Amino acid sequence: MGVDYYKVLQVDRNAKDDDLKKAYRKLAMKWHPDKNPSNKKEAEAKFKQISEAYEVLSDPQKKQIFDQYGEEGLKGQVPPPSAGPTSSSSSFFSTSSAPGGGFQFNPRSADDIFAEFFGMGRGGSGTRFPGSMFGEDIFGGGFQNSGFQSGGFQGGGFHQGGGFGGGEQRVQKASPIERRLWVNLADLYKGATKKMKISREIADHNGRITELEEILTIDIKPGWKKGTKITFPEKGNESPNVIPADIIFIIEEKPHDVFTRDGNDLVMTHKISLVEALTGFTVQVNTLDGRNLTIPVNSVVGPGYEEVVRNEGMPINKESGRRGNLRIKFAIRFPARLTVEQKAGIKKLLGS
Repeated sequence: MGVDYYKVLQVDRNAKDDDLKKAYRKLAMKWHPDKNPSNKKEAEAKFKQISEAYEVLSDPQKKQIFDQYGEEGLKGQVPPPSAGPTSSSSSFFSTSSAPGGGFQFNPRSADDIFAEFFGMGRGGSGTRFPGSMFGEDIFGGGFQNSGFQSGGFQGGGFHQGGGFGGGEQRVQKASPIERRLWVNLADLYKGATKKMKISREIADHNGRITELEEILTIDIKPGWKKGTKITFPEKGNESPNVIPADIIFIIEEKPHDVFTRDGNDLVMTHKISLVEALTGFTVQVNTLDGRNLTIPVNSVVGPGYEEVVRNEGMPINKESGRRGNLRIKFAIRFPARLTVEQKAGIKKLLGS
């Protein structure tokens, strides 16, 4: 009696395509010869049988013949339904030398099926998963000489010659995922730690995809500016034959009630009366780190005047101890009206 491919894949006769794929993935990973070095001979036989079963049951025409005639019908002399010189079944049945010109099924290489299923090329030492998916090769063997036995990393992608169909395969990296991170000016002044919760899809050693919640920690350094990028390499979703995307956070500055930022300087506007503009005054400033500054202004304040306080601006990143300046601009409040006496007094004072 021939082999029952349904039993080999551990599925029932009504199994759908997704069921067949799940069964093949699980069993092929379990019995791959690279994963069974201690009983390689048995593993090779099972791996071949598993691949053959998947090849037949995943192909509607081959499955139809198997269901009707069994393994003997595929490999023996029972002709396929409607077989003839122009039948499409000739693509997987080859003419035999038996009398009557019957047809015979020629199973494909188990390594080729495995490589095609997982989207990889084949090397001389066997088929391997791209290590970038899991940080190591899928069977836990690690890298050899900074690459795989059957290839290495070239041109930004994993390259393997002699792949399925005689071509080459490259593991492409997914495009970066960018997100804006809004930060208030005080945190950019003092530094802060932000924790970002993400959900991502990861693949386990059996290729099953699960969702994982993860906390990413961002240490904001004093003096960081709008546009600063923080990259978390390969924290995107995992999928076969694709290197996960980098996640990039881009710093954006939240508006502040008092200060605006100009490079490394802090700029503020203080309202004063016309009398103060002419006679002098003091400005009280609450800094971003909680200090109180008292700044005397003794000059006459005219249009465009700025009072500059050295070293009271934003920290300069990577230049420890250095800061920009605090620049104070002034908005002068003019009186809405003056009495005749007031006008006369001003003319007398300023007329010269």
